Amino acid sequence: MNDTAPHGDSDATDAGQTHPVDEGPAVEGSASASAVGAGGRNPVLIVVAVVAVVLVALVALLATAGGSDEPDTADEVVADKAPPLVGETIAGEPFDLADYEGDWVVVNFFATWCPPCVAEHPELIAFSDSNPFGAKVVSVAFDEPAAEVAAFFEEHGGDWPVVAQSDQTPLDWSVIALPETFPGLTRG
Repeated sequence: MNDTAPHGDSDATDAGQTHPVDEGPAVEGSASASAVGAGGRNPVLIVVAVVAVVLVALVALLATAGGSDEPDTADEVVADKAPPLVGETIAGEPFDLADYEGDWVVVNFFATWCPPCVAEHPELIAFSDSNPFGAKVVSVAFDEPAAEVAAFFEEHGGDWPVVAQSDQTPLDWSVIALPETFPGLTRG
């Protein structure tokens, strides 16, 4: 008897075994070589699907967000009230921005240790001394002892109220960095 398979194509050791279909050599970067991860899922398609879902959710959120479709007019912006600014000056006097109702006031948040604040100080002095609008300047000392701020003003000049900062004031005014300056018309 002949030990070969009926067609003579394979060894006796191959009898009864199944072999995967050969799809040809895998080329690096091809879909069959790298795009299908463990479990037969394509990780690129999964990432694309997740990003698409997030973008659709973001668009839906922005489309349904409340608020006016119309931008604020200049009258509405000017009509907005300044946040409260109440405290004690470095000279020990009470201060309330509401006392300046109807005046143009420039509120400047600064610190003596802040190089941009020190650099802009001469500009505030020049503005205070010669602005054609009659605007008042008020500074808010950012987290510093009154004696240090008073020494700074004595050395560098400036003749306007300097309010010692309270913990809430920068938050009320949305101060995120120094220096921060807010020009505006006060409304009591």
